[in-house]
Amino acid sequence: MASSSATWPEFISVSPKVFLFFVIVEKTQGTIFPALDFNPILDAQLLGGALQGISCEKDVLIDILTQRCNSQRLMIAEAYRDMYGRDLITDLKENLSHHFKEVMVGLMYPPASYDAHELWHALKGVDTEERCLIDILASRSNMEIFHMKEAYLMQYNNDLQQDIDCETSGHFRDTLMNLAQGTRMEGYVDPSTAAQDAMILWEACQQKTGEHKNMLQMILCNKSYQQLWMVFQEFQNISGQDIVDAINECYDGYFQELLVAIVLCVRDKPSYFAYRLYNAIHDFGFHNKTVTRILIARSEIDLMSIRQRYKEQYGKSLFHDIKHFASGHYESALLAICAGDAEDY
Repeated sequence: MASSSATWPEFISVSPKVFLFFVIVEKTQGTIFPALDFNPILDAQLLGGALQGISCEKDVLIDILTQRCNSQRLMIAEAYRDMYGRDLITDLKENLSHHFKEVMVGLMYPPASYDAHELWHALKGVDTEERCLIDILASRSNMEIFHMKEAYLMQYNNDLQQDIDCETSGHFRDTLMNLAQGTRMEGYVDPSTAAQDAMILWEACQQKTGEHKNMLQMILCNKSYQQLWMVFQEFQNISGQDIVDAINECYDGYFQELLVAIVLCVRDKPSYFAYRLYNAIHDFGFHNKTVTRILIARSEIDLMSIRQRYKEQYGKSLFHDIKHFASGHYESALLAICAGDAEDY
């Protein structure tokens, strides 16, 4: 991430109390909401007709699956199974292809199962996809991590932490393992220790021994977001430097990227994901997996906020850039999830 041409998002300084309210508000701003007058049986019939015709009616799939919330899509899948005796995900996989298939199938997973699916392929693919591991584990809450690990075990009969231990290495692995424990002290704030924690972070950036790296990642992985917000302010006071700049100067590789991702998620997750989307679209030749994963995973959480940050930080709308770089039904599906308006283009 440090080598990317995109700039780090800027953040305003606010009090911990204001920051806590800010996070609560942001969690309500997705782009996909429960459909009104929802009828899962009718939707299942329409999907069956679209999938079983001479040519697959992809527009029907987009109109239904991108305009229903996840819980409604699961009800549609159940009605589809009762109606046709087949699994909807299996039929989508058999009738679709390439990136469009990945979007439609991805929408059918519950959030925890989708995270587990992405982590499995990131760990067990031909090459480990470290940035996928970073995006997911640096941004999820304790409860999300708990459900993700349960889903991973049920779907793949493997332990997530054991797979991380086998497929990654060094301090990058140690930090991922710490995050995967899901033991962050959520909501806990102790202003009296903020300066002490900031001093530990500053020493870790100066001395860079194995012990200091461990102390650094222990603070970033276990302290609450509200506590870390104060720690970062104290770090600025002590060092005269922003914590992100200090990490970028002192560390490199995926360990550095992971540490920075944690800091950015603490400050503002929508800004972090806007940054990752911009990288995926502009710096990696439209990295389809990253764009698809973020749009699906954040669609009911904060994708509207991500859109707003994207426009503020990079001058063009997310809708515009997807339309410019993607094509066909794949483009249509992404734009439907993004929920862009005509003026966004």
